[in-house]
Amino acid sequence: MTAAARPVDDTERSVSDAVVVVSDLWKSFGDQPVLRGVNFTVSKGEVLCVLGPSGGGKSTMLRCVNWLETADRGVVWVADQRMGFELKGNHWKELPQRRLAEQRRRIGMVFQRFNLFPHRTALENAIEGLVTVQGMPRRQAEERGRELLARVGLSGREGAYPRELSGGQQQRVAIVRAIAMDPAVMLFDEPTSALDPELVGEVLQVMEDLAEGGMTMIVVTHEVSFARDVADKVIFMDGGLVVEEGPPDQVLRNPTHERTKGFLARLL
Repeated sequence: MTAAARPVDDTERSVSDAVVVVSDLWKSFGDQPVLRGVNFTVSKGEVLCVLGPSGGGKSTMLRCVNWLETADRGVVWVADQRMGFELKGNHWKELPQRRLAEQRRRIGMVFQRFNLFPHRTALENAIEGLVTVQGMPRRQAEERGRELLARVGLSGREGAYPRELSGGQQQRVAIVRAIAMDPAVMLFDEPTSALDPELVGEVLQVMEDLAEGGMTMIVVTHEVSFARDVADKVIFMDGGLVVEEGPPDQVLRNPTHERTKGFLARLL
């Protein structure tokens, strides 16, 4: 039986009050398994940090959360909707791309690279989704964009083009573009990895401010100090598996798995 035709199974969403539920997630590229039965939940206002070596499946997992990558098996729920599917009668049917795009509106994502439009100003980049996707009147969108840019320390830089901004400033614009859509959850895929070391702190501070404001977040990162100080929960992934999961103090200060211990020993 294909995933698109599976009957309804309420056990697929075992934590009904969670914003994100990932259940038995599998993904391969060709004959190479990348995810091998990943499970976790994220509650409203919770910050989950995902650590692990390169190639461990972290970014693929994150892309499966918003269905940029289609899982081979398993389910993802975000804000009480199953990603990639809709219920027809007693069966799940795959969503057409237009409907899938509507689901993704509830998910903000910030990538390693900033992906800003080079020919548009910081403000124009920030309000792109508000105007073209949500249909917000431009004047109202600009007001919200200016407010959010000021919130991340970019007041006065609204008219600057990406080439006139530092990497940290560009990433802050990318964060504003995502949070402007008022997402149910924010996904960060190693958002500081492309930055010069002296610019990392300004982006992490914005993310910390979002966390303090109650934003639900999943953060793939190598910034152990951020995970220690900001995360409510940490998972360590390796070989496509969640090897260890728990509060930051437990996972980072007293890991039980040898792979977690070895990874942290190289970073700390």
